[in-house]
Amino acid sequence: MSTNGMPLGGMTVNGIELEVLRRGSGTPVLLLHGMDTLHPKARFLDLLGRDAEIIAPSSPGFGNTQRPADFDTMYDLVHLYLAALDALPYDKVALMGLSFGGWLAAEVAAASCHRLSRLILIDPVGIKLGGPTDRDILDVFNVNPAEVRRCGWHDPAKAPDYDAMSDEELVIHARNWEALCLYAWHPYMYNPQLKRWLGQIRVPTLMLWGASDRVVTPDYGRAYSRLIPGARFEIIEEAGHHPEIEQPERFAGRVAAFLRE
Repeated sequence: MSTNGMPLGGMTVNGIELEVLRRGSGTPVLLLHGMDTLHPKARFLDLLGRDAEIIAPSSPGFGNTQRPADFDTMYDLVHLYLAALDALPYDKVALMGLSFGGWLAAEVAAASCHRLSRLILIDPVGIKLGGPTDRDILDVFNVNPAEVRRCGWHDPAKAPDYDAMSDEELVIHARNWEALCLYAWHPYMYNPQLKRWLGQIRVPTLMLWGASDRVVTPDYGRAYSRLIPGARFEIIEEAGHHPEIEQPERFAGRVAAFLRE
């Protein structure tokens, strides 16, 4: 299987065949993608691969991973990745999640830490901080796409150019968006119970946040990090909701330093 000429591997977890992007060598890192799957040519992957073995699956329904008909909740995803951690040939694995994948990584870590060495969360969604009428997380499904771009990027020129995408890439993006709606539509991008259980996380945790993120603001991130015992919160300047894309060198440097500690 390949995407844009870049080879992809795979792994089977509890009968589900996952498309997996792999890169580099070193500390094993299970990387959970955000609202879209990872572009195989993203520079941050090569930078991280200098210090780590990146194992980046596409969740069911995303990318080229097929979704079983009865697999449609965050609960299903959490149990899939708990099983994936047990299936990997390592005693301990660092777990990293981007945005939606950060929410998923936090859920996995709160459920069980015995296979985790470290936890790295990048601009995660997943919790509700304000009141019933407060909007903690930008509604990316219903807000004008131009506003989503403005809020999600420090430099909107670095956002994906859908007009320049191939037909294959556009199909993948549509599949990703459909799957995201399935898992995160209601309640919108959070689990009402997660906030209660974040205190169960017992591994060193780094939370990185784009200074210009207006999908979920740095203040949301600071409050989030305070719910995880001992978590470190760090800002990446000149980046929005995707610091791994806008500032790949700074991002990879922070992650590599944390993995070496």
